[in-house]
Amino acid sequence: MAGFGDRGRTPPELRLIPHPAVTILLVFGGTVGVRDPAGRRHVGSVVIGPGFGDVLRAVEVAAYDCVQVRLSPIVAHSVLGPAATEIGAAVVALDDLIGAAGQRLCEQLDELDDWNERFAWTEEWLARRCSTGSGVHPELTWAWQRMTVGRGLIRIEELAAELGWSRKRLWSRFHSQLGLPPKRAATLIRFDHAVHRLVVGQSPAAVAADYGYSDQAHLHREIRAFTGLTPAAVVDEPFLAVDDRAWGWPGRPSPAGPAR
Repeated sequence: MAGFGDRGRTPPELRLIPHPAVTILLVFGGTVGVRDPAGRRHVGSVVIGPGFGDVLRAVEVAAYDCVQVRLSPIVAHSVLGPAATEIGAAVVALDDLIGAAGQRLCEQLDELDDWNERFAWTEEWLARRCSTGSGVHPELTWAWQRMTVGRGLIRIEELAAELGWSRKRLWSRFHSQLGLPPKRAATLIRFDHAVHRLVVGQSPAAVAADYGYSDQAHLHREIRAFTGLTPAAVVDEPFLAVDDRAWGWPGRPSPAGPAR
């Protein structure tokens, strides 16, 4: 989780970098409205599917606070229900997935003044949703963890063989319960690791070698495909620039407090 507070500095456009997670933006104490690339307008709390990487345009902003939560697709299935698998790489209103429960959570967060209390309250809410929600098959939980530990470098055929499944069976169950194909998931995990190594100053050549790209040009093409940017430009994107403070990543210490 990370916390953000608007103080009249919301830029007219926010580019989101694809991430292998379902992102929930819990908006309270004010209003923020955005328009997605498809032209849909969203006001208030939203859910962003794994792999979304595009510009959201601000259309309505009044001083607000926001708790941003990143959930693996495994956890998102329990927290948001099976409908979470239908989000795809898109933006949907939180209320469309869980009804009034999201609004009640935001009202409760607005009554708290301390960010640590807000994080604790959100964590308790997530835990309750997980305890009562439907989980995915244990084999898929194992497969996701295998992918993340392996930084997305494992071949799908190898993963299916370790499960004792056919490649077709893995694809079908993974896609139906996690909302994206296994190859897409592995690609997102690898990309996320690679782009963050660029942010901390590792050279594109070294990143390409460490993360299984055939060469530096292959890495360049993937970054361009995901973001429309070059490796040199993507490292300056605001959402990546604060990730070490807001989230941390392998090899970096996690933050002691919220990013503001």
